[in-house]
Order: sequence, then C-alpha cells, then structure tokens
Amino acid sequence: VQLQACGGGSVQAGGSLRLSCAASGLFLRMLRMGWFRQAPGKERELVAAISRDGGNAYYPDSVKGRLTISRDNAKNTVYLQINSLSPEDTAVYYCAGDPDLRRAENSAVFVLWGQGTLVTVSS
Repeated sequence: VQLQACGGGSVQAGGSLRLSCAASGLFLRMLRMGWFRQAPGKERELVAAISRDGGNAYYPDSVKGRLTISRDNAKNTVYLQINSLSPEDTAVYYCAGDPDLRRAENSAVFVLWGQGTLVTVSS
C-alpha cells in the first residue's frame, strides 16, 4: 500500500501548481483523502480533505478559495490545485488517506501517508 505525491517545485508568487497523489496497492475509493502541509518551523496542518466519492470537500479558512482538492477514483489519484501562491505557501505537502467511515470529513486523523513533495514559492 503506497501513496505517492508529486508535482511540487519552485514557483514565483502568484503562480499555480497542481499536486498529484497516486495510490497503489489499494482502491482509492475506499479512502477519505486529505492534503497536509508542513512549513519550516511549523506544525503540520490539514489544508484540504475530500470524501470518498468526491462529493464533499473541506478547507480551513486560511486557504479557502485558493486551494481545490479533487479526485479521480478511476485513476486512483487525488489532486490539489493551488492558486495565487505566496511565499507563505512554501512547505512540504503530504497526501494522506483514511479508511474509517466513522470519521468526520474535516477530521485531521489519517492513517495512511505518502512522502512529501516540496513547494517553494519565491517573491
């Protein structure tokens, strides 16, 4: 079972990136999925979550309107579109999955983790 995140890179402020997270060894449709980020010297934070069927998404107020999470269960892949990037978005971004049907959509508890992908935004 593996989650593989990619799509990070170095971008100028104001630009956009789309991160991808591909699952192998399992069916992604079984998992609630989320994206977290951890900036240097800060705690890891949940920035987006999406329900198993993609019908519901959660964003904290700090990123609402700039980030969009989506999923393609047929491709076993989850995406995170980040627009209007600023240096404050510089962080390692992680995808995560949770099979527990009892957890709320905005729960920050996830049990499966991918490796991070680094996003660096320069001003």
